[in-house]
Amino acid sequence: MFRNFAIILCPPLLFCTAAKANTVYESSAPIAYMIDLSSGAILFDKGSDKQIPPASMAKMMSAYVVMDKIKNGGLPLNKKITITPEIWQKWNNQGSTMFLSSGEQVTVENLMHGMVTLSGNDASIALAVGISGSEAAFVEEMNKTAKRIGLINSRFGTANGWPDEGRTLVTAQDLAILARRTIEDFPELYTKFYGRKEFSWGGITQPDRNPLLGKIAGADGLKTGHTEEAGYCFTGTAQQNGRRLIMVVAGLGSYNGRITESTNFMKWGFEAWTSKPVFKKGDAIANIPVQLGSDSSLKITAPRDMAVTMPADKAAGYKLFIRYKGPVKAPIAKGDQVASLVVMLNDGSEQVSPLYAGEAVTEAGFFGRAWNGFKSLFSA
Repeated sequence: MFRNFAIILCPPLLFCTAAKANTVYESSAPIAYMIDLSSGAILFDKGSDKQIPPASMAKMMSAYVVMDKIKNGGLPLNKKITITPEIWQKWNNQGSTMFLSSGEQVTVENLMHGMVTLSGNDASIALAVGISGSEAAFVEEMNKTAKRIGLINSRFGTANGWPDEGRTLVTAQDLAILARRTIEDFPELYTKFYGRKEFSWGGITQPDRNPLLGKIAGADGLKTGHTEEAGYCFTGTAQQNGRRLIMVVAGLGSYNGRITESTNFMKWGFEAWTSKPVFKKGDAIANIPVQLGSDSSLKITAPRDMAVTMPADKAAGYKLFIRYKGPVKAPIAKGDQVASLVVMLNDGSEQVSPLYAGEAVTEAGFFGRAWNGFKSLFSA
């Protein structure tokens, strides 16, 4: 039987004050959500668990699948994909397009730029077909991957988010998870493909529609979306002074409304909240006991700089502790999520960040288990 355990960390109680700002925000978007990755704090939540059509924000999921294949070495960036007549005929003038030509051979790298920066429907389908043999097979991979990384309330029916009679539905919470996983799982590829202001193909230069670029310092992603059904949507992120915020807005009524709401929302996230560092990347946080392992404990280190986020207009105290579901049993692979860092503010709210195994622990043989059991009899 598994139970929740907690390890209290020191110092147990701290206080912080900062310049006055207003933590109350009124969003004009029907759906709005913001999280601070440095702490796991949810700064704003309006309808984040409601399933909605994502429009072109679905391309974030396609991009994740492609990046996963690139990272694992199975998909070279210079692999050329042939644009079939069927793809050209259906998508050369259907919504956003990269303006690909029938019979053209295009590298995975350029198709990724076409999908991410230009939101090209043709580029998305070309990648799907070129990688998996058909869009349906690629979509199956999208859904399997979405489930694996924690998108529990989303499903995908297309590779580009084109309206599909309600099969493709997501939540703002899941889009934020997808954005975080993209940034953290593929930092180099994220930097390579997201945040470009424009991209040129076939002699045509088109801008990225990201409403934060050039308006919010540190903005570098992610993806806009628009259909009549979904309205104007955006999943965005920016990083300032070590703090990275992810925001989602959906259902807005106009292109300019999306620009205004996105920039105001992100400004508020940085100005109305303050962040206090608690761990540097690589800092030792705690040791978690391991059962049936080659080692009796697992050292947990900070996977990145970690902080607590508090309203900038008032003093706030907090406690730190590690939460994990035990007993933790071997084998444990490096990178497995094994615990969470929990910041409990003095109002009772929690900020939760995942913690991962910094090393592998193999399963012990009979004598190893016996020795670890013997040692545990004399441990404090």
